[in-house]
Amino acid sequence: MSIRTVKDLDLRGKRVLIRVDFNVPLKEGVITDDTRIKAALPTLKYILEQEGSSLVIMSHLGRPKGEKKPEFSLAPVAKRLSELLGRPVEMAADCIGDAVTSRAASLKAGEILLLENVRYYAGETKNDPDFAKKLASLGDVYVNDAFGTAHRAHASTEGVTKFLPSAAGFLIEKEVAFFEPLLKNPEHPFVAIIGGAKVSTKIGVLENLIDKCDTLVIGGGMCYTFLKATGKSIGKSLFEEDFLKTATDLLKKAEQKGTKVILPLDHVCAKAFSEKETPIAVDGADIPEDLIGMDIGVQTLAEIKNALAGARSIVWNGPMGVFEFEAYAKGTVEVAEMVASCKGTTVVGGGDSVAAVNKFGFADRIDHVSTGGGASLEFLEGKVLPGIAALEGSK
Repeated sequence: MSIRTVKDLDLRGKRVLIRVDFNVPLKEGVITDDTRIKAALPTLKYILEQEGSSLVIMSHLGRPKGEKKPEFSLAPVAKRLSELLGRPVEMAADCIGDAVTSRAASLKAGEILLLENVRYYAGETKNDPDFAKKLASLGDVYVNDAFGTAHRAHASTEGVTKFLPSAAGFLIEKEVAFFEPLLKNPEHPFVAIIGGAKVSTKIGVLENLIDKCDTLVIGGGMCYTFLKATGKSIGKSLFEEDFLKTATDLLKKAEQKGTKVILPLDHVCAKAFSEKETPIAVDGADIPEDLIGMDIGVQTLAEIKNALAGARSIVWNGPMGVFEFEAYAKGTVEVAEMVASCKGTTVVGGGDSVAAVNKFGFADRIDHVSTGGGASLEFLEGKVLPGIAALEGSK
């Protein structure tokens, strides 16, 4: 994939319109995790270092659904961004309109204007050309550094590229640099670890990876659908009856391609889905009728460890068990540690698995922890991300 990056643009004396992903969690108006703001800093700082440049920043926050709801204002972000950059960040009252246009036009070198939530307008998610044109009028050039929304063709991610010279920021460049080789030319042995609650949400990923990887590890709630498809007893565990045939077909495809599939050999179970329930170790792949599978067991972990020992490439998407409950987090924690210890290239994507490596302190030892949950999932499915594809065609 050939995309122009921010370094390919002449930014001297330019007003740079940039789309970032500042969709941060808030509690009573206070930011509880500023990871996404920090992820944008390298690109923002680079732009500000260019002689005579100024910044107009766009983002969404939450789902205001086209209405100006104060609880989704980006004002708390302006304050935090100012602290992180060590310079003033002016908060605009809106993202389009005469006042915003006038203020953007008067920005001096080094000044920063953060626009109000672009999703206050329905035109954003509808990719309305008029709305995109109004946003584009606020800058001389456009930079997209919002990987987390790159899978959506919205006005501020895709539409605006039709009106301005455009390029990717460092964050998008990094995401592409790690994901693309895994999908096109991975170093082998290549191990894919796919977990999460439902097969239905990971079919595309499994289908796309099954003939690219050497070993496929299937864990999390979705593994019980696969186990049932192979004739195993799964007790009261979660499974999707409508996807039993899909699971059977995927296993058959893996066999035809020569891809090794690791399903749980043993389990940690409970009598009910509750963090207060006492864990019950089940030795063997069959789960008794009165139990629910909550995590993978020690034999399974040993099998995964063997598979990861010599891996040159690993991608992990989705937890191995109910890691939110301490008693059932062991499988996810140990797999996170195995991935972090791998000497090959390691990439973790997906909201829950990223949350797990952050929670258990392994993020710094993994080559790339993706900032985009849905976007990384669609990347692994082999789909074209509109926000990135638009940059490929930009001149």
